[in-house]
Amino acid sequence: MTSSFVPAAAAGFGTGLSLIVAIGAQNAFVLRQGLRRQAVLAVVVICALSDAVLIALGVAGLGAVVTAWPAALTVVGLAGGCFLLGYGALAAVRALRPGDGQALSTRGTTTGSVRAAVLTCLALTWLNPHVYLDTVLMLGSVAADRGSLRWVFGAGAMLASLAWFAGLGYGARLLSGVLARPAAWRVLDSLVAVTMLAMGATLLLRTV
Repeated sequence: MTSSFVPAAAAGFGTGLSLIVAIGAQNAFVLRQGLRRQAVLAVVVICALSDAVLIALGVAGLGAVVTAWPAALTVVGLAGGCFLLGYGALAAVRALRPGDGQALSTRGTTTGSVRAAVLTCLALTWLNPHVYLDTVLMLGSVAADRGSLRWVFGAGAMLASLAWFAGLGYGARLLSGVLARPAAWRVLDSLVAVTMLAMGATLLLRTV
């Protein structure tokens, strides 16, 4: 069992990172705060902690359903696999046909206080419907497929969230030039597409 911890955690880390790096308002906000060195710690903690809570809800909730009703694993596996394939396909389209807004823009007004930064960050995190799909549904369904190792998988996903937001916030000045280029996001989207398509196919094959 112990020998399976590392692969499960690594899978969680990779899956979590693939979902988190998608271009969005939250990432742009964290990057802007990092560039201006304003409330960076508070913003990083809120983003990472929020993800951890949502991932835990997904792992615990879907895990409990599977325990009570084993057939739910088939339903969750099919739904999760299809979602992964769809997510990967969209990432592939973005990589092959990037739009004008592909680069992560860091322009815009910045918050004037820690309180304003916290409220803005909370709104961007908890009022975004995609975050629930990515964490509670997506990561929860993939974690459920890991059985007794689902919490190890979830811990890996939580670590990915912390690593990404800490790197984005505190390494903003180093990353801003790269992330402002559409080509960089094409590479990221290509990696996301490959990862998601592979995991989606694997999940479906295990389920059927």
